Amino acid sequence: MRKEKLLMTPGPTMLPPEVLSVMGRQIIHHRTEDFTSTLDGLQESLRPVFGTDGPILVFASSGTGGMEAAIANLFSRGEAVLNVSVGAFGERMGRIAEAFGLEVIDLSHEYGEAADVGRAKAALEGDAAGRIKGVLLTHNETSTGVTNDVRAFAALTEGTARLLVVDAISALGGLEMRMGEWGVDCVFAGSQKSLMAPPGLSFTALSEKAWEATRRSDLPKFYWDYGKYRKGITGELAENPPYTPAITLMMAQRAALDLMRAEGLANVYARHARLAKAVRAGAKALGFAVFPDERVSSDIITALTPPEGVKPTELIKAMNDGYDVMVAGGQGKLKGKILRIGHCGYSEADDVLRAISALERASWGVGHRFGPGAGVAAAQREIMGGSA
Repeated sequence: MRKEKLLMTPGPTMLPPEVLSVMGRQIIHHRTEDFTSTLDGLQESLRPVFGTDGPILVFASSGTGGMEAAIANLFSRGEAVLNVSVGAFGERMGRIAEAFGLEVIDLSHEYGEAADVGRAKAALEGDAAGRIKGVLLTHNETSTGVTNDVRAFAALTEGTARLLVVDAISALGGLEMRMGEWGVDCVFAGSQKSLMAPPGLSFTALSEKAWEATRRSDLPKFYWDYGKYRKGITGELAENPPYTPAITLMMAQRAALDLMRAEGLANVYARHARLAKAVRAGAKALGFAVFPDERVSSDIITALTPPEGVKPTELIKAMNDGYDVMVAGGQGKLKGKILRIGHCGYSEADDVLRAISALERASWGVGHRFGPGAGVAAAQREIMGGSA
């Protein structure tokens, strides 16, 4: 008898039973007190996750929609932005900025590297005319398994007219974000990764400096207009939100946030860090290498280079078809070169052990040899704090 397939991908991620239960309820109308309560609950629960006291804008969209909305609302025609890219999703943000007519100054890094704050500082200091109006940065680059130091980049823009715009689509809820304390100007995220809800919602929070920029922006937007959504939240607009929302998804997200609040955010972040260490230990015991430098390796997803002669595509297929564990392959220039194991959101120790066991058996099945049980034992030791 087959078990439920385990998604150990960068997203979507597995859903808690409490979230599944909410999604089975009958729909409610979005102009009722019941829905207003859901929306208010989302505001209250998301603010500490973002690290802000300001309003949280909720869109029915993928994370890429949230990314596009940030560009459309914060900048004007012909302005320049510094796009600090370390992988496929950083590159995507640059392409969106170009599509809106911005001048994109590309500060790209080799895949597997973290963003170099020194290079960014030099680029900004070299902009004597102040043409660069914003810095675009990915908090957690799921294509390479790298986490960037958001706080260090915030120090470059804090106290200046420039905006720091952070893609936290995968990171929010799995990695600490203190946008108010750190001086981050715009953070947008998605529902389907660390926030433990289905795909279909994006969330955005802004600093007051960013809100000022929205008032100057002349780029086209209608559905994505931040100002309309803020007026709904503050009561200046009769209808909140201004357009029909993804009602059931919002109810599901609130249930997921209730679980996170009960666990405690510090415990949530510690759990992600613990699982990441277990995955890395288990994989290395099987002869895999962590793709990026481990000092910048993500607590959300681990990117692995397989031993020589082992094809990631064969392992991914074997894990999925034979053991009902789904992991991801490489993207773009990393396609066919790495595999990526996600461990964020509704993920716990048993999931990691099942994933490492599947990796171990799939590796053995394609002819790679090691001490049987080595991966699971190493992961288990890490989960138990090195005591076994």
